[in-house]
Amino acid sequence: MPLPRFRAAIFDMDGLLIDSERPIRDAWLQVARDLGAPLEERDYLQVVGRGEADSRRLLQERLGPRVSYDTVRERVGVMLAQRQLTQGFAVMAGVIALLQQLHERGVPCGVASSTERAEVERRLQHARLMRFFDHWSGGDEVTCGKPHPDLFLLAAQRMQQAPHDCLVFEDSEHGARGALAAGMSAVIVPDLKTPSDDARAVCLAVLASLHDAQAHIADWFGPA
Repeated sequence: MPLPRFRAAIFDMDGLLIDSERPIRDAWLQVARDLGAPLEERDYLQVVGRGEADSRRLLQERLGPRVSYDTVRERVGVMLAQRQLTQGFAVMAGVIALLQQLHERGVPCGVASSTERAEVERRLQHARLMRFFDHWSGGDEVTCGKPHPDLFLLAAQRMQQAPHDCLVFEDSEHGARGALAAGMSAVIVPDLKTPSDDARAVCLAVLASLHDAQAHIADWFGPA
């Protein structure tokens, strides 16, 4: 029997584990519109999967000089906090079954999200996913966010795993490129954006949903 290719799994959160990318996008567009800023969906999509510093720079350019990124971000935060209290974010298709399979195989699982660590914990708890993860890391814990490798290296270090033993599941191309830069392999499950042909060529797989990942688990991580 061939040896499993990977010993650990690292997951992005927003748009992969929970259906939060759309509410976050809609909040940004609404607040910008309320403030009279010319932010379009195509502008926002440029920062999906990127770290805070890059997102700040790119979105401030789109918002223009009269609207502050920090003002929009603060109002968006209030909207999302209210949503968290009232309804939270739905779990994406295939997540529970996949995480359960990995748990049964004894595969350590972690989260590496551009979202701040405290918010990662809140969202995972609200979605009742925390029990599946040994560690989680947030974008506020590294200097350079995705597509740089820092966040993934931090996640691997906390999980006490070598980077080449980690398989990363991402919904964005920026995240996948960060994983590859860390010396890991990546699977993309697109949410808001379709990955480029270049990204497809260097990733282990591009799947329609995490449901489809279940058919590969034995090959990637070994039998139960």
